[in-house]
Amino acid sequence: MTNFTDMNRQDQQAYLMKPIIDELKQVGGQATTGDLKRAVVEREENIPENILTMYKTSRNGRKYLPFSYAFNFAISNLIMAGMLKRPKQGIVVLTEKGREYKGSRTELSDTVYKISLPQWQKKIEQNKKRKNSTIEISEEESLSNFEEEWKGPLLNALLNLSPGKFELFCRALVAKMNVDIDETIGTSLTGDGGVDGYGYIKTDDFRTARVAIQAKRWNPSNSVSSPEIDKFRGAMDKFRAEYGIFITTSTFTRDAIKASRAGTRVITLIDGDHLLELIAKYELYVTKKVITTYELDDFFKDEN
Repeated sequence: MTNFTDMNRQDQQAYLMKPIIDELKQVGGQATTGDLKRAVVEREENIPENILTMYKTSRNGRKYLPFSYAFNFAISNLIMAGMLKRPKQGIVVLTEKGREYKGSRTELSDTVYKISLPQWQKKIEQNKKRKNSTIEISEEESLSNFEEEWKGPLLNALLNLSPGKFELFCRALVAKMNVDIDETIGTSLTGDGGVDGYGYIKTDDFRTARVAIQAKRWNPSNSVSSPEIDKFRGAMDKFRAEYGIFITTSTFTRDAIKASRAGTRVITLIDGDHLLELIAKYELYVTKKVITTYELDDFFKDEN
């Protein structure tokens, strides 16, 4: 089989349709597009593990994620074909037609394109009339309807933080997630026993659990591997932490994901793509300008 990154755009979209349907069946028929995207990458070994941080720069200097382009258009095609529906922004749901589909990958893409391509052609014709132009919609122009343009600059800003400031940032994020941060553990760059933060969270009305935090500001081309997970679990043992949160600007290998789920204490993994979504959700050192745009605050501009 051709490697996913060597496929043309339409073949990538066709390839993704079946995994999207299968994953939605697996999780009960509904998911956020972010969770669905990460789950498909984890499941499909033909897709590079770090594809969710493989940004490109367009001719006008805008950073974008080609995989999101293919993924979102695959979803749009499935919606046009009646396999999925989108009840609200960021959520996709399997329809009865999608739930009942049991054919092959090729059969699915053929069925979908037979319905969706005429609809795309109609949209293109309508766009030509509005613009009074014979130029078809380009990939980069179409991308603005699907890809959040703020993600590339935010990822760059995170990568430009010093290691210490990135750890501070991650502790602030975890604090937003209702973890009471301990100011005496994991706040020093050296001598903290392999953790970059530590805190406590109430799991019910009377029980408090210990949470260890690991922060890796890594280049997106270098995925976090399973030995890093094992090392972090050893640090969790030292501090008797019941939970672990591993945050990176990069991605996790499939072996690392498996390692995080092994044993009695599951480690929550937050990769670069998920990290950007959480920053937007909690508006941590970013300011929301419009529905899908965020302006970076001074935290990223001040000296470390």
